[in-house]
Amino acid sequence: MLISLSLHLILLMFELLACDNLTSKRHLWVLVFIPLIFGSVASVGACVWAVKHDRSFELELFLAVNALQFVSLPLKLDQFVTWNWEVVFVPMWIVICLSLVSVLYNIIFCGIMMRTPEISLQQKKAALNAAVGNVCTVLPLLFFQVVICDKLEGELKFPYIVIFSPLLASIFALIVLSFSAKGGNKWWFGIRKSFSQFLLSAMPFLQEYGNISYHAENSNAQQSQPLDGSSSSSSTAHLGDFDKHMKKSKKSAKNDSMKPVVPIISIDLPD
Repeated sequence: MLISLSLHLILLMFELLACDNLTSKRHLWVLVFIPLIFGSVASVGACVWAVKHDRSFELELFLAVNALQFVSLPLKLDQFVTWNWEVVFVPMWIVICLSLVSVLYNIIFCGIMMRTPEISLQQKKAALNAAVGNVCTVLPLLFFQVVICDKLEGELKFPYIVIFSPLLASIFALIVLSFSAKGGNKWWFGIRKSFSQFLLSAMPFLQEYGNISYHAENSNAQQSQPLDGSSSSSSTAHLGDFDKHMKKSKKSAKNDSMKPVVPIISIDLPD
């Protein structure tokens, strides 16, 4: 939870610096990207820790993979280097190429699963959904990468709403896939058990109130009675029954304590 909070604060700091620089242009882009660079370096250790402790690390992996991209991009924006935008986005090209290899693997694996009769229908649907999801996510991202490089080089005259439409399609596909995603931590803020159990262990006095027995029939009967003298008589009758029950339980506990204790005899021992 602390690692995720720290990374989100780093992203918030970068967003505030970027908005201020876009408005006033009084900072270097290298200074604006320092929080992202620091977060990328810290995310490498966070990914190692998450793998060892079986935690999800999607955000940490994204920052760690794009560490070089966060270095080359501000250098180009501040005109410290005169590279083309295709060269500036080389780290992103590498990531997309690895994603394309994963997409090709998922497609081949899905074809093998579909042709195997021993595989259940549920496993075939899972493989098909994984292949379609990867295709709908990676291919629009690749198309957006090609188009944005041409736009920044001045070779395309399309508006930016058309340029960013493949990226929006990829993000929409990720949102749709997130609804059917499995695994990860289903509880709040990294709690590794049910929230009810965590709440009861953190506040033990709630167990005393939670252990009270409740009978729906008696409660419904009491609610259906009118609020007059008969209700008061029924409440006194219930109180009398409760007192009798308490006396019987105390008497049985006293009798159990007065019973003699029989020593344990082991039958396995010889005479």
